[in-house]
Amino acid sequence: MNAPQQILSVWRKFDRFPMETLTKAWYSTLGTEKKQRDIALMKEHRQQYGITGNCFDLAIWLLDQFHKEGITAYPIGSKMKTKRAHAAVVAEDENGYRYLCDLGDQWLNPILLDLNSEDYTNELLTGFFPAASVQVLPRNDEVEIFYYRPNGKVSKQSYQLEAIEMNEFLIAAELSQRNISHKPLLECRVPYKEEVAHWEFYDWKSYFSSNEGLKEEEALQSNSEWAKKIADMTGYNLELVEISLAVFSSFLKKNRLE
Repeated sequence: MNAPQQILSVWRKFDRFPMETLTKAWYSTLGTEKKQRDIALMKEHRQQYGITGNCFDLAIWLLDQFHKEGITAYPIGSKMKTKRAHAAVVAEDENGYRYLCDLGDQWLNPILLDLNSEDYTNELLTGFFPAASVQVLPRNDEVEIFYYRPNGKVSKQSYQLEAIEMNEFLIAAELSQRNISHKPLLECRVPYKEEVAHWEFYDWKSYFSSNEGLKEEEALQSNSEWAKKIADMTGYNLELVEISLAVFSSFLKKNRLE
C-alpha cells in the first residue's frame, strides 16, 4: 500500500509542513484583492516566516512539486465551494496506480487506492496516519477511509476521486481563503518516541494524539502564551502568529457585542 520512491521523495519534502488557518487570517490583514497565494509567494512566505497554509495551499504546492518531477497528479476534494471544503491530491505511479496524498489532514504517507493492484489490501494498516490504523475501501470514483483509534473509536471519511479541473479548483481555493472560520486551527506532525504523533491547536485548546491515546493539554491564558506555544511547535514567526490570533480574537469580541 506504500507509494513508490518517486512519489515518496516529493512527499517527504512536506513532512514538517503544518496545516492551518492562521496564515489566511494573517494574510487577510494585508488587504490584497486576491486571497489565494501563488506558489512563488507561498515559498517566499515559508522562507521568511516559516508558515505554510490551509489544505488548498498545501494541495497546490504539492501538485506543483509532483509536476516538476514529471509525476501525474491532480486535485481532488469534497464539499467544494462550501465552508467545509477539503482539498487533497491524487498522484499516479508509472503503472497508473493512484495514491491518496492528503497534507490537509496531515497524513504520514500516501496510500494506494486501487483494488486491482497486487499490493492492495483491506487490512488495517499502521504508519499512514498519526495515532490511528486505517482501512482503505475503494469503489469506482470514491474511496472510504476508516480510522481506528487507540481508544476504540472508529471514524470514517469519504473522498471523491474524480479529478477537479484546475481552474475550478482555484476558484474553490479562493473561496476557501476568503472564508475565515472564527475558530483558529493548526495541525502538525510531531516526532514522538518511536512514532510520529499529531498536535492540534483548535479554538484556544490544544491536543496531543499518539498511539498512547488523545490528551487535551493544559489551557493557556493569553494569546501571547498561545503564540509562543505555536511558534515553538512549528517554527512559525512569533509576531505573525500573534497577528493571526488577534484576528480570531476580534471575531470573539464581535460575537460578544452582537
